[in-house]
Parts: sequence; structure tokens; C-alpha cells
Amino acid sequence: MAAAHLTRLVDLLVRQVAHWEQPRWAAGDGHRADEFHHLVQYLADLGAAAEGRPGRQVPRLSRDTALPDQLRVVAADLIRAAPDLAVLESAAVAAQRLRGRLETL
Repeated sequence: MAAAHLTRLVDLLVRQVAHWEQPRWAAGDGHRADEFHHLVQYLADLGAAAEGRPGRQVPRLSRDTALPDQLRVVAADLIRAAPDLAVLESAAVAAQRLRGRLETL
């Protein structure tokens, strides 16, 4: 159930931003893109910990429009790692928080 909840939040977040062009990502001195990348990195770190491996820096691609795809990949990797419920809930809270903040950044 927690995995389904995280998947739904990631889908909602991706739908919220998938149509954004580069200027919209860069609005607010790029804080939108920075915050989104922080979420991608956070989920990647949770996935690495769940798999018992060291975390690695998620590359910041040249176009911020790739961020939604990066989020989908790291969220799927996290879910596949089958972490405990608290980890999935933490990821879901972080995704929900970003959804609410994106327009104000």
C-alpha cells in the first residue's frame, strides 16, 4: 500500500511539471529545478540504503526538463528495493511536500 501511495504521488508530481519548458524550471533563480533534483537525490539515497550500497550523486542533466523522468526512475528503483514502510512513507512525504511548494518557489 505504501508503494502504491508513493507511485501515485510521483505520478501526480510528474503530471504537475511534465509540460514545463526550461524557462519555467529556471523561474525563481532555478529553485524549482534545485528542489526537484533534491527530491530525486533523496529517493536515490533511500534506494541505495535499502539495497545496502553506498549512495551516488544523481547527475544533474543539462536540461531540467529531464527531471520528471529521473524522478520516475529513482522512485521505481526505490520501490523495487522493497524498503520498510517507514522509508516509503518518508519518500511519500517528501514528494507531497514538493508538490505543494513548487508553485511558490
